Amino acid sequence: MNKVTSKQPVNPDPSATISFQQPFQDASELDAYVRQAARNMIQQAIDLEVQEFLDAHAGRVDAQGRRYVVRNGHLPERQFLVAAGPVQVRQPRVRDTSPNREDRVVFTPKLLPRYLRRSKAVDEMIPWLYLKGISTSDFPIALQSIFGESVKSMGANTVVRLKEKWTAEYEAWNKRDLRGKNYVYFWVDGIHVNVRLEEQADKNQCILVIMGATADGQKELVAVADGYRESEASWTAVLQDLKHRGLEVNPKLAVGDGALGFWAALRKSMPATKEQRCWFHKTANVLDWMPKCLKGKAKHAIHEIWMSPTKAKAEKAIAFFQATYEAKYPKAVECLLKDRDELMAFYDFPAEHWVHLRTGNPIESSFSTIRLRHRKTKGSGSRRTSLAMMFKLAESASKTWKRLKGYEKLEFVAKGCTFKDGELQQDVA
Repeated sequence: MNKVTSKQPVNPDPSATISFQQPFQDASELDAYVRQAARNMIQQAIDLEVQEFLDAHAGRVDAQGRRYVVRNGHLPERQFLVAAGPVQVRQPRVRDTSPNREDRVVFTPKLLPRYLRRSKAVDEMIPWLYLKGISTSDFPIALQSIFGESVKSMGANTVVRLKEKWTAEYEAWNKRDLRGKNYVYFWVDGIHVNVRLEEQADKNQCILVIMGATADGQKELVAVADGYRESEASWTAVLQDLKHRGLEVNPKLAVGDGALGFWAALRKSMPATKEQRCWFHKTANVLDWMPKCLKGKAKHAIHEIWMSPTKAKAEKAIAFFQATYEAKYPKAVECLLKDRDELMAFYDFPAEHWVHLRTGNPIESSFSTIRLRHRKTKGSGSRRTSLAMMFKLAESASKTWKRLKGYEKLEFVAKGCTFKDGELQQDVA
């Protein structure tokens, strides 16, 4: 047996340790520089606000010409959080010595309201981290890694309070008045969630989401509601609620997955609205009936259908797909032909809008984060939390939503003008 000898501890090379620490020290110095620059800019902006306030009230003087509204030192230094980290600023004190107390003015900087503790960007980061999968108990570590030790107080309790705030905001938003609203297009989807702490009967909860495009091309969140699966009854309740709150003008087109109970509800509640099936979902459903070795070729053939410049050429592409695959894969062809007319509806709308209308991507991409959140946490704690999370996510995502391409054509669509293969077919006065 070989004799085993213990190894003597090796003293680390000091230069190697310094080399390892240097990038972190450099990063810390850079963070400090950014925070100092942020502090200087905020301080300068507050000083400028004070000066503008003083100039606005320069005409208020006593009998000797002395100003009533003057600077009077500084308030105690305040610390608050911005995206660059914690910064400290000193707000100048403004005093009004007018003899009539009722006429006195009070200065409050718009940039730094009296009770502000963190910037809006930081407040938005908290739900963003939560929706990305950071658990409530992990928030102290996550926030400290971003902002440093000074945010220890922003821990689990902060998140709990914010979730209650989100719920209150959602409930107020869900009762808003819709009178005067005109949505030209709807995108709809049902997002299934696993509610861990609810009754067994509520565990089949589905979040029903509607996004709309207004006549000026802006995308808006229209509805976020919970329902049982994606049933017709649940969708009917959502659509009727929109009408009850004042929505009088029905959308010209609704886009969504063919499996939704939404379509039956739409035909009853908004019968004049045309239907467009999502080509992304339809392609996946068709390919499910085909062997793996043919999926690439079949997908290309389907792509040729919805990318055709005219409806006539799209019909020819469908006929080619049917002739090629019907004998061996009848279920795949049947799946494609099932919603044939609804798949072609986009040809009756401006060609500039086709990229938005052929799929439900506008709503799918916006709510991909919420799906990730539920996968990571195995569901939300309650249906109220699910709805609040969905609403908060959409509120944050809406800031990056862009206008529809060719939004100028929406006024023609709203007026009911006729389009054929994406081209306007009648003169508009």
